[in-house]
Amino acid sequence: MTVVLDASALLALHIDGAQRDVVNEVLESDTEWAACALALSEAIAAASRLTDEAVLVRHLEDLLRHTWDFLHVVPVDQTLLDEATVLCHSQPIGVSAALHLCAAARLPAPIRYVTFDASQIPVALSLGFDVVSG
Repeated sequence: MTVVLDASALLALHIDGAQRDVVNEVLESDTEWAACALALSEAIAAASRLTDEAVLVRHLEDLLRHTWDFLHVVPVDQTLLDEATVLCHSQPIGVSAALHLCAAARLPAPIRYVTFDASQIPVALSLGFDVVSG
């Protein structure tokens, strides 16, 4: 099974709390980890809003980039953008969420999709993913 992290899961992996435990448990259950190329940028942007302490933001960014080195990255190309647009027309999600989901759909099944974005859960389930959330 391939574990796919969206930006919320990638960020949660590096913040103390119950969500971190959820992500760690899933990652320990499999060795194939992946994410959409957008996830790193989104996670880093979100990290900068968690604290005003520049040194803590840089530390969190370093942790995110280190984890990124262990993920298979699905690139954002025009085809993925087109697929995400189609998904947005049929489901109540935004482009960012659709990109994560369409990137996961490119990977070999079965997919264990990790997100803490409630809007993605029903769509991920409709795509046949095993969804892990907190």
